[in-house]
Amino acid sequence: MFKLINNRAKICSFILLLFVAHIKVSQAQNDNRSEISKQLEIFNALLKEMEMFYVDSIDVEETLRQGINAMLGGLDPYTEYIPEQDMGELRLITTGEYGGIGASIRKREDGVIIAEPFEGMPAALGGLMAGDRIISIDTVDVEKYPNDEFVSNMLKGLPNTKLKIKLLRPGEKKPRTIELTRKQIIVNQVTYYGVHNNDVGYIYLRGFTDKSAQEVKAAFEDLRENHNIKSLILDLRDNGGGILESAVQIVNLFVPKGKEVVSTKGKIPQWDRIYRTSAEPVDTLMPLAVLINRGSASSAEIVSGALQDMDRAVLIGQRSYGKGLVQSPRELPYNGTLKVTISKYYIPSGRCIQRIDYTHRNTDGSVGNIPDSLTSVFYTSKGRPVRDGGGIRPEFEVEEDNMPTMLYYLLDDYVLFDFITDYVQRHKTIAPIEEFTLADEDFDNFKKYAKEKNFSYDRQSEKILKNLKNIASFEGYLEENDSTTLKELESKLTPDIERDFERFKDQIKKIMSAEIVKRYYFEKGKLIESLKNDPVLDKAFEVLASPKLLEEVLSVKRQTGQASDDNSKDGVNIKFPREKKS
Repeated sequence: MFKLINNRAKICSFILLLFVAHIKVSQAQNDNRSEISKQLEIFNALLKEMEMFYVDSIDVEETLRQGINAMLGGLDPYTEYIPEQDMGELRLITTGEYGGIGASIRKREDGVIIAEPFEGMPAALGGLMAGDRIISIDTVDVEKYPNDEFVSNMLKGLPNTKLKIKLLRPGEKKPRTIELTRKQIIVNQVTYYGVHNNDVGYIYLRGFTDKSAQEVKAAFEDLRENHNIKSLILDLRDNGGGILESAVQIVNLFVPKGKEVVSTKGKIPQWDRIYRTSAEPVDTLMPLAVLINRGSASSAEIVSGALQDMDRAVLIGQRSYGKGLVQSPRELPYNGTLKVTISKYYIPSGRCIQRIDYTHRNTDGSVGNIPDSLTSVFYTSKGRPVRDGGGIRPEFEVEEDNMPTMLYYLLDDYVLFDFITDYVQRHKTIAPIEEFTLADEDFDNFKKYAKEKNFSYDRQSEKILKNLKNIASFEGYLEENDSTTLKELESKLTPDIERDFERFKDQIKKIMSAEIVKRYYFEKGKLIESLKNDPVLDKAFEVLASPKLLEEVLSVKRQTGQASDDNSKDGVNIKFPREKKS
């Protein structure tokens, strides 16, 4: 009897604790909602006061957009507001489809130009070329609206609708008028696949849309059944990710049904999910190598990390970007969308590969990488140690040269673009990709062209040195007798176009070759050209050619004390100007 009373007392105490906890949670939620209402009331009043009394007129929509972007930007780079007029870009990311002429455009000082016509699309078939400046579309003079977004929206439209484009080609004085018919543009995610070294299949995947898995499957089956490949290389370098489900489907091609590929965990437990392979695989035995680099992120890391955790593939290249955050679209009034980070994802070993800690910002608002000392060791299916908190680390790390700042400015300032446009006008054809080589004479001509255009470039080291001199002078350390070291350093850091062209000759020639080939053989040709003398690809060939090495790498337990990466090797994350697809 006493035991029964005691149990009842425990149950009552437990219920009482739950009740108190519920009251506290409800009170916290009410307090939070009250604070939100208060802050919204303040913001609404502030906006009205500014609109009524500020000395100049205010663009309310633009002001609000700036406020929204600043608010969301303080969270992470992936949480963003997408207004109705920009929803086309989101649909393009998820489906790879849109209605238009099939070309990317870019804005420059003298207007909006065609940056790249896509192979087999209306723009290319109609004769548009990179460098063509758009003057008008139908009856609209777009030179009055030198905005690439406006021009992109004009070029897009329903498939089978016609439009007339008036353009001016470099080197010509008389404009051309070209009539095109829009079509449904499908951007293939498998840019290129083929056979190398007689029996090694190669597939390059640029992104993850709802059709990526089907494209990879079709390419692999063609290589296996019609070309008798003995091993496969899946290239995910510079693949920024995309749809998570697509990553799961691609992993499913190479591992059995029912395997856990990735799980997501966030604030709302009901939204947590486990993604497993749901179909029979295409091949579970063929030797597989996956290439990754610092530009491989999100879904690319799910694929590479999951295959590594399952000991199904060997990874080659550089440590990946480290994006372990999952976004979901939420509908907003007036057809807007909030793309919000709702969870983190975890690959089969249990590790999260998120590299940057956005929850702990420095006093200046910046964020840093998760220190190696705070990462944990996890284990693959065969017991090999792997770590979290720093992207996916390949079994074979092969360093690639960082892009020199000079080359970035050659691309960004249109110096290289314009030189190649002139090159194309002087060379109606070039040799097949396999035979094409850039002559030293062409390199010398480009160097001469850059000088004639008064090309200049400002490197970060120069800016830092200038700041150092100003601080040293202000603090009284820059006496006349003490400035010799700084002067010597300044002379070494001063841009010297002749010296730097020779210093980075190989890198410049490689980029030049790829960009020239692209004008004649489109994006596929550029990729094939860039694979020449590729140290990461060569390493993959070496590893796949040695079954014994492959077996040892994927089965033998390694030391848990992996060497940490030197963050200085990561280089600067350079973002090139975005091109609008039209």
